[in-house]
Amino acid sequence: MGGSECAEHIVMLPFMAHGHMIPFLGLAKQIKQTTAFKLTIVTTPLNVQYLTSCIDDPEIRLAALPFTGADHGLPPGVENTEALPLRYMFTMVQSTVALKDPLRNFISDMAAKDRKPPLCIISDVFMGWASEVARSCGTVNVGFSTSGAYGTACYMSIWRDLPHLAASDYGEFTVPAFPDSCRFNVSKLHPFMRAANGEDSWSKVFRSTISGCFESIGWLCNTVKEIEPLGSDALGKCINLPVWCIGPFLPPGMLNKGSSSITGKRTGKDHGLSPEKCIEWLDMHSEGSVLYISFGSQNTISASQMMALALGLEDSRKPFIWVIRPPIGFDIKGEFKSEWLPEGFTERKQGLLIHSWAPQLEILCHKSTGAFLSHCGWNSSIESLSQGVPMIGWPMAGEQAFNSKMMMEEMGVCIELTNGVQSTILRSDVKSVIGVVLDSEKGREMKENAVRIGELIRAAVREDETSKGSSLQAMDHFISTLRALQKN
Repeated sequence: MGGSECAEHIVMLPFMAHGHMIPFLGLAKQIKQTTAFKLTIVTTPLNVQYLTSCIDDPEIRLAALPFTGADHGLPPGVENTEALPLRYMFTMVQSTVALKDPLRNFISDMAAKDRKPPLCIISDVFMGWASEVARSCGTVNVGFSTSGAYGTACYMSIWRDLPHLAASDYGEFTVPAFPDSCRFNVSKLHPFMRAANGEDSWSKVFRSTISGCFESIGWLCNTVKEIEPLGSDALGKCINLPVWCIGPFLPPGMLNKGSSSITGKRTGKDHGLSPEKCIEWLDMHSEGSVLYISFGSQNTISASQMMALALGLEDSRKPFIWVIRPPIGFDIKGEFKSEWLPEGFTERKQGLLIHSWAPQLEILCHKSTGAFLSHCGWNSSIESLSQGVPMIGWPMAGEQAFNSKMMMEEMGVCIELTNGVQSTILRSDVKSVIGVVLDSEKGREMKENAVRIGELIRAAVREDETSKGSSLQAMDHFISTLRALQKN
């Protein structure tokens, strides 16, 4: 590392959601291990507070940009998507543009102090306007997708190209950059995406938000190329730019099988049940017998779905850990009422109910955890697969339906129970799907496939005296690209 490199500065701009900010922290740590570049993550004041509670590297700097959510139609005191009702998601995405001028001013001040512009901006692909800021400040923008390649390619292409408008009478359509044999169905799209026609408000905001990111010099992607060969190829074709698959960013304890602990600060949140208590409970159950259920920090399900899920769990007779919150229509952070579950459900103690945050990493790493019923958010999916834990999909929003489809069709590690909060499920559906994953030959095949995916994930970030994994190689190539820019 030369002395001139020590003065190079990278500015990082995550989208205002915990599931986006945590991978940005992981990326920052990885860059610090490889270079002497200075790194500054810029976001809003409340998100700086959150990241401060997560970060364990004093050399990764945080800077707050002025932002008041209420000025942009968000609830008072809200600066990220945590527990934010979906009806505000449009407003949240739209509000990010308010950071444009503060970011430009921050970089101008920083450039004056450093006597040169930053080496680059690494911006979330939902902050596409950062490309314009980069140009105006004499630098370049690099996009970073915190999701997988397949889901990102689908999501970006559908909003940009609107291929679902040409769907067949059966609702089927193809997506540009994917082979024609890869068929999608309108019924699996979120209602906002299904209604997109280029003139609706969601289309206008999302298309304008993401369009600038296609003007980056390339995209980083939080995935492993070997587990998403179709997706990584499709993403490269979709954006017509270099794609560096440099993920995942998981604690060392998750990547070293047999490790006795999960290391690293991960969320900055208080768990509803301590990791020690969860492990103590899991230790009481046989290997691969427990179903873990969580729909992520932003989601819950309808009251009727919650009741059907609870009844199906009882019928399955399988032990479970369920991260449960009030159903749709109620305050997701409010008090949980027993009337939303079958009478006596909690007292029968078939499983654990956690009403706040669960120690998800510890749960997924435990040998008793046999499957994960999930919204198929990418962070949760990659955490589960890294431990060889197969999935039961219940996608909710964003690119989650595409993640679920990819894990079913390309990986063979997932079976879908339902999707969204408007669907109707029966207790018999729940019992049947749980039985398939935990007790059938198909479930054993899913487990084998998940174990194989986990091995590929670990190999991608492994380095020894003779070889280096693909994600580490991709990071080296990305850094080499930046150094070439530095020389020019």
